[in-house]
Amino acid sequence: MTSKDKASPFVPTEIQVGTVENDEGALGILSMLTTQGLLEIALDQQAADAILKAVGTIKAKLDGL
Repeated sequence: MTSKDKASPFVPTEIQVGTVENDEGALGILSMLTTQGLLEIALDQQAADAILKAVGTIKAKLDGL
């Protein structure tokens, strides 16, 4: 996908978090209501750490503006 073919970003209008557990352990659920509909993401520990790092990078760039 080239830069001219990129879709518009989904704009969150509401964010909710939760957890679910099963025999294999716990998962975090990140639910975002967006302008395009509901986006739900299940996160294990590794994925949650990666999301935190990515959001931290974005925040640092926004704080520098």
